[in-house]
Amino acid sequence: MSTFAVLATLSAAILVGSYTAHGVHGQENKSDSSDATPLKIPNSTVAPNAFAQIAKQVGPAVVNINTRTLPKDAAKTRRLNPHGGRNVPVPQDPQDQDDQDDQGDGQAQGPGQGQPQNPGQGGQGNFQDFFNRFFGGQMPDGQDDQGAERDSLGSGFIVDPKGYIITNNHVVEKADEIYVKLSTDPDTTDLGRKARVIGVDKATDLAVIKIETDKPLPTVKLGNSDTTAVGDWVIAIGSPFSLSQTVTAGIISAKNRTIEPGASGQFQHFIQTDAAINPGNSGGPLLNMNSEVIGVNTAIFTQSSGYQGIGFAMPSNTVVQVYNDLISPSHKVTRGSIGISFKEGLSSAIGRVYGFKNGVLVQSVSPGGPAEKAGIKTRDIIVMIDGRPIKDGNDLVAEIASRHPGSSVRIGYVRDGKQIDTTVIIGDRDKVFTEQANNDEVPTPDKGETSEGKLGIVAREITPATATKLGTGGMVIQSVRPSSFADQQGLEPGLVITRINKQATGTKAQFDAVVDALKPGQDVVFEIMNPKRPGDGINVVGGTLP
Repeated sequence: MSTFAVLATLSAAILVGSYTAHGVHGQENKSDSSDATPLKIPNSTVAPNAFAQIAKQVGPAVVNINTRTLPKDAAKTRRLNPHGGRNVPVPQDPQDQDDQDDQGDGQAQGPGQGQPQNPGQGGQGNFQDFFNRFFGGQMPDGQDDQGAERDSLGSGFIVDPKGYIITNNHVVEKADEIYVKLSTDPDTTDLGRKARVIGVDKATDLAVIKIETDKPLPTVKLGNSDTTAVGDWVIAIGSPFSLSQTVTAGIISAKNRTIEPGASGQFQHFIQTDAAINPGNSGGPLLNMNSEVIGVNTAIFTQSSGYQGIGFAMPSNTVVQVYNDLISPSHKVTRGSIGISFKEGLSSAIGRVYGFKNGVLVQSVSPGGPAEKAGIKTRDIIVMIDGRPIKDGNDLVAEIASRHPGSSVRIGYVRDGKQIDTTVIIGDRDKVFTEQANNDEVPTPDKGETSEGKLGIVAREITPATATKLGTGGMVIQSVRPSSFADQQGLEPGLVITRINKQATGTKAQFDAVVDALKPGQDVVFEIMNPKRPGDGINVVGGTLP
């Protein structure tokens, strides 16, 4: 008998027993209740705990943000009509860095960049597949929203009594109209007070907006996120699912979490928390037990588009730096750069072949940029900044990005086993790199074909035209045998191998000589280039040959 059937049988038996016990069919049992004592509401009170005190203190400074995205024609009409009613300035991104993907100091490159994918694709390597911005009221992926008005919801908090508010960039970036409602505003159908964008920073997903006020507004206190510790109690306040002034509590689960690979996550090192946050919490504060904001709730890790115990907040120390830049006359964040790119997560085999454990292997150098002017080249290993050892790419990015353009820095790097020092003049990250147009040309192979051999690839020499474009000779991969050594290293058809274990493979003879000398158990490192994106420079991959 099934579980459902067993439960149904038991229910029927209980029902029959109930009728039998009452001895009455179809009539109420009118027992006397004259001896019952009426209940009373007690006057006793419970002393407020720390959570209640914090919520009461901070709540008035936490705001509900409603944004409206209009159909293109309607948005244009309202912007042109000064009497069109709910008209606010369309937010502009002063940095406009959409076209600078995969560039810049520490622009570590990796798979999975771009928009979040459908959940359920599994694996730590696909972490970003489960990473959902909680931008309330989004249209489903792929749905055309150009012809429909769209409302969205977010949160924010007031940091200046004059009406300056911090929130997430993704809450306001596509909005034609922005409205803010305070907890003290009348609870009516009115959307709230009109707001305008002061500045946004896509790299950290932060934004500053402002509402007009004729009297000082309540504000929050900013805390020091560096002094927080894993296990500390925290409180989140926001407007999940339009439920304003929702308070949840949890702890700091981890710090310094980077949840998007490559350039997208370069300036995003989050506080992880298990305080419940959901769609609509975006931009709200994460508070410590001193009622201080130590983070801005920004993202959740979820397979259900709702709370699963893993949320992420941008640390307050980063927020303060970004805010101060956004309220400056330029309304933009200025970050230093030396004009290089590199790849994170290099295998230990690469470190052994190139002779380093800590440091950054330069993948490409921006033509005419600060690093090139100072003599730094591709394959150099940056190990020191102003005499301080560099641990990895994140360390390098944090150090350089914080420097003011025009200042100088002493860079120590290793080339061919020798350490060299040079002085580099810091540049403006936005100006150092320019858009590099994609070239869709796939090199046409010529000359003889190699055997698959021990690597599992078939390759041919590149054409002179492709060699000129890349600035080097090499072997273009024609095919990769599934599950082979080359396949395991991520090599794909169309990529060009320029060196193996630092030895040039510009011709078939050179390539065959290097491959023939490889032995099982030996570290094998490939330097590869993508002829479609020659400006990216070299990419270095490798492992130990079975």
